[in-house]
Amino acid sequence: MNSVERVKQLCKERKIPISKLEKDLGYSNGYISQLRKGVFPSDRLSDISNYLGVKTDFIMFGDEANDVELTSRDRRDIAKDLDRIMNEMAIGEDAPLCYNGVPIPETKLELLRQAIEVALEDAKKRNKVTYRPYKNKPRKKKE
Repeated sequence: MNSVERVKQLCKERKIPISKLEKDLGYSNGYISQLRKGVFPSDRLSDISNYLGVKTDFIMFGDEANDVELTSRDRRDIAKDLDRIMNEMAIGEDAPLCYNGVPIPETKLELLRQAIEVALEDAKKRNKVTYRPYKNKPRKKKE
């Protein structure tokens, strides 16, 4: 399901006509239906998500990215990328990493490392959904 279909579904669930959404946001009549690729420009995506009271990620990806499991190979790749990124910050050309001219303490670097790791995991999951949607589609349980 692309983002346009997801917006239409949200409007249908909330009993909001698409024409009302378009009018309230100042878009031309039929704008949403005319999007051929099913992707909104970023400024309009944020307007629509605010109007519907959902996150932009939900409109773009739905719940699909949350259902994707990372394999051991994915985790190994993330660890390798994370080590490379942290190593570049520690001994790279612009090292040590500073904020307002003061080197960042080791404890804060660990927090930064954790944040980067979460971001890499999230990006890996979203890429699996976006670029390999059929392979990584959650399987329905047999009853």
